Amino acid sequence: MKRLTIIACFAAGAATAQTGHGAGAPTYKDPRAPIQDRVRDLLQRMTTDEKIRQLDMYWGHQVADMDGHEASAYNEEKVKTSIGVHGIGSIHDFYPLSASLANKIQRYAMERTRLGIPVLFIEEGLHGYSGKGSTEFPIPLELSSAWDTALVRQAGRTIATETRAHGVDMILGPVLDMARDPRWGRTEETYGEDAYLNSRNGVAMVEGLQGLGLGHADAVIAEPKHFAVHSVPEGGSNTAPVNMGEREARSSFLYVFEKAVREGGAMGIMAAYHEWDGIPCVDNRWLLTDVLRKEWGFKGFVLSDLGAIKMTLTDHHVAADTADALGQSIAAGLDMQFYDFAHETLVEAVKTALQRHTLTAQDLDRAAGDILRVKFTLGLFDHPYTDTAILEKLHTNDDLALQAAREGVVLLKNEGNILPLQAAQKIAVIGPLATSQYIGGYSSPSAHGISILQALKDQGANVTYAEGYTSAENYKSDTTGYPGEDEDRQKAVQLTQSSDKTLVVLGEEPWQIGEGKDRAELNLSPRAESLIKALYATGKPIVVVLSNGRPLTIDWVAAHIPGILETWFAGQKGGLAIADILLGKVNPSGKLPITFPRSVGQLPLYEARKFTSYHRYVDEADSALFPFGQGLSYTTFAYKNLKITPTGVTVDITNTGAEPGAEVAQLYIHDVVGSVTTPNKALRGFVRINLDPGETKTVRFPLGPDQLSLWNRQMKRVVEPGEFRIMVGSSSRDIRLEGSLWVKK
Repeated sequence: MKRLTIIACFAAGAATAQTGHGAGAPTYKDPRAPIQDRVRDLLQRMTTDEKIRQLDMYWGHQVADMDGHEASAYNEEKVKTSIGVHGIGSIHDFYPLSASLANKIQRYAMERTRLGIPVLFIEEGLHGYSGKGSTEFPIPLELSSAWDTALVRQAGRTIATETRAHGVDMILGPVLDMARDPRWGRTEETYGEDAYLNSRNGVAMVEGLQGLGLGHADAVIAEPKHFAVHSVPEGGSNTAPVNMGEREARSSFLYVFEKAVREGGAMGIMAAYHEWDGIPCVDNRWLLTDVLRKEWGFKGFVLSDLGAIKMTLTDHHVAADTADALGQSIAAGLDMQFYDFAHETLVEAVKTALQRHTLTAQDLDRAAGDILRVKFTLGLFDHPYTDTAILEKLHTNDDLALQAAREGVVLLKNEGNILPLQAAQKIAVIGPLATSQYIGGYSSPSAHGISILQALKDQGANVTYAEGYTSAENYKSDTTGYPGEDEDRQKAVQLTQSSDKTLVVLGEEPWQIGEGKDRAELNLSPRAESLIKALYATGKPIVVVLSNGRPLTIDWVAAHIPGILETWFAGQKGGLAIADILLGKVNPSGKLPITFPRSVGQLPLYEARKFTSYHRYVDEADSALFPFGQGLSYTTFAYKNLKITPTGVTVDITNTGAEPGAEVAQLYIHDVVGSVTTPNKALRGFVRINLDPGETKTVRFPLGPDQLSLWNRQMKRVVEPGEFRIMVGSSSRDIRLEGSLWVKK
């Protein structure tokens, strides 16, 4: 009902926004005309300066007084100076943006510029928009741990509805990079390591964000990023070079984006700032034009990642000056800069590139036209203003945030059924992260969740807390002692000795994870490691609860501690969801979307690797600590009756335990003999089902070219004849049933 109400509000308020659309109005102002005709007509009327300014993004503080006081935020002089009479492409970092402020600025653009071209408001919203009445979901890595695309789609719908109600038209997300080197600090922003899982979550989020159509008032533009092959930089260091062949890229990293564009209909793409095979992505015509537009049929616009065009001049050294940098990027297929160059510099540099003939008028028209097409598709020319009443009717979607957090928690180890806890037991809760309210990167600085300690108390558990050690502020302080360290640890030891069971919350502090926070090692902090070993020495039952944004190398913990629960950064209701699972009120059902290595020396380590990726070492095991797809439950499941047909695979799954639970059945395929090498085991399907004790359900996985194809030696996507090994199980290492499918010539 909410969606219908919002659409109705938009339609009611839109009538007053339609001006100049009467008889004799220009084609671009005629809402009945095809969008492409409107774009063509408008481009013919625009000056070179007006076209170039559509390629520009302005910082919110340049346009308004962003001091937190909405009543005084609108500044006519700033708006006039920024937008002028020629208009601009977009505005970003406009917090705290309200619909009323956006409307005032938009009204200036519509009524005071020569052609009345609306502004595009662009903001972050990776797992929730940062604004009044907005919901903060778990980080994408935890959303992916649910293996529930319907949930992801619902989260996208909520984010879009709340974002558009604030007057924002476009979200910088989702992140569709495949996290195959967890040293990279942005791992938390991804859906994990796997191409198939990422593609399904990516399509779901794009569809959720863009809704029933961009013309609706509860939809925003989705902008998958970072295009492309961004998340495997040398050394796991952000912005470092990436070296990968076309076949591997098409089979995995590009596949995820292809699905978001072709199937999801994404109308935005962010070009990454790294170099791939020696060419900066923002300069890669093959990537931005040949593949994205010509092969995949992309109809939106391409935005630079922050400063990426400038990096071609200052870091990559493939441009001689600003005009050269902009000329190369725009000619390659880029449409809009992201804080690269000063606004006046942008205009003059593009003009210089035109004069030098390194950029053509057709290139400029294409770039400006791409942006205008998106604005027309959003309905901004015909309905430029947001109904301010919508925001007042919104409330955070607490139920969905809680569901997402519950489904995304992963039980990694439960030796001796140490979990769930009994509320009457005396439970020690230890570690500064037990009181953390951090909900993950790209969330509002003022946003916070419910701590694990507080949630356990609220649930009536008999808990006593000891910090155990003081949180470090940075790497240097983390590796050195501090006054009172021994006393803090001793208090934790004594509490453990006097308790029935102990929960130790370990993981990453906010300074350790996020954009620009890459790590050379993935160990627990020295303080945390010393603490857990001291507590283990007491001989008391211990459960480790992990709070982190990427896999950690916790080999010692996995070998010695009987219970391990991965909770990631679980959003605004995270603490409550974790308490529910610890106390047995909710059965854990999450599965890992990413492999846990034993040490960084094993990296890259992911499931869909080739046969010769042995990982044999004289000083390390050749297996993962926790494999892709792993996740335990408080109940058990049996798999039976595997049936394979040319169009699908079916299997019966029974809950053989005493508790209701959810299972994620996973389909893996191996092409036994191919013209090119293929993964030993590649995920090609998954189904999440809920089962009561004793209940059996049949699940079905479709089979078709998407599951069976490869990129052959001629770089063509084909299904080759021969045997395909079919594997179904509870994780990549827990295969329950196997069979074969033969494809004939």
